[in-house]
Amino acid sequence: MTATAFILFGSFFLFMLLSVPIGISLGLSGVVTALYSTNISITFLTQGLVTSTDNFALMAVPFFILAGEIMGKGGISGRLFALANVFVGRFTGGFAMAAVITAMFFAAISGSGPATVAAVGGIMIPAMVSQGYDKKFATAVVVSAGSLGIIIPPSIPMVLFGVSGNQSIGDLFMGGIFPGILMGFTIIAWIYFYSKKKNYKGNNEPFSIKEMWSALYRAKWSLLVPILILGGIYGGIFTPTEAAVVAVVYSAVVGFVLHRELTIAGFKPILADAALNSVVILLIIGTANTFGTILSMEQMPKAFADALLSLSDNKFTIVLLLLLLLLIVGCFLDTSAAVIIFTPILLPVAIGIGVDPIHFGVLMISALALGFLTPPLGVNLFVGSGISGLSVSTIVRAVVPFFIVLLIALMFITFIPSLSLLLTQ
Repeated sequence: MTATAFILFGSFFLFMLLSVPIGISLGLSGVVTALYSTNISITFLTQGLVTSTDNFALMAVPFFILAGEIMGKGGISGRLFALANVFVGRFTGGFAMAAVITAMFFAAISGSGPATVAAVGGIMIPAMVSQGYDKKFATAVVVSAGSLGIIIPPSIPMVLFGVSGNQSIGDLFMGGIFPGILMGFTIIAWIYFYSKKKNYKGNNEPFSIKEMWSALYRAKWSLLVPILILGGIYGGIFTPTEAAVVAVVYSAVVGFVLHRELTIAGFKPILADAALNSVVILLIIGTANTFGTILSMEQMPKAFADALLSLSDNKFTIVLLLLLLLLIVGCFLDTSAAVIIFTPILLPVAIGIGVDPIHFGVLMISALALGFLTPPLGVNLFVGSGISGLSVSTIVRAVVPFFIVLLIALMFITFIPSLSLLLTQ
């Protein structure tokens, strides 16, 4: 490692240890490095901060955030849960299963893990507790299912990967469908076995075609969102960025006109929350990009690739090492920052050993998604704690079995590329 790279990483981790926000830490570490190095100027960092966010594809990020905020407060969660409960509510652990399916549906709307936990958990956790479920288990269910928010399309980190790695965002979206479903159903499988042990019964109500059609009718506008987005992209009607704008317009029409659960007064906080979340992510994108540029100037990606390839010439060994690195990174770095920083470093390594870039993108996002469940940064843990009132440490212990089954699903995603590539061919 060069002295410049040491200064960059050392100052970054120092700021993180001092609890400086991730976006600020990335920017300050770049400033410290520029003051040390004669090859990097503050002007360069300032220009990089602006130019890295001046990207048409990145406009999808604030629009998807706004669409998720609107849908989250527009009466979507309750309708989706009622529909899911019709299909699985009668099974052992059915109420918890319905919560996971609701989270999977909402993931196809919000593109964000914490947003999924917030929108679904506010309704599902109290509902599960009222049905006799242990609060720790109920919270762990929603927190774990919320991690699917960045895997099932649309996904904000996939947009960032596509921009950073120069890959098709539409293909990444399609690649995330089956892996997201697989991870969702591994959670459901664990819920079933755990509920058998704890005797969490279903609602004992027989399946009713009439009730199913009624629930489908109430949730129809919500279910059209992923069809509209993915169908529009792959039908050549609009780009992923334009799809995000369409999602905002559609969600506003649903919330104001069709569901009539949004008001002008209630819309102002939605805009404020979306703006705040967008600013945070775009700041991270800008500072992470300059961080990554300094790494490239120091030829760190090449050095890392050479070092990794020198450890083994076995493709599967290198892929497992990449996975281990991503799981560790997910514990400490915000997902957006991790994608921006590590895509230029890891993608060439993956391509060099014959891994399809779309498959690697899905794999990378899936591995980082587990970071939502791991301290110290696990955002879903803090959102779940705020909703349930349980301590983060209590939730962490309850999440461990879910983390294990999701890790098993990640192995399937890793070594069965067709799960990610089937819909892109």
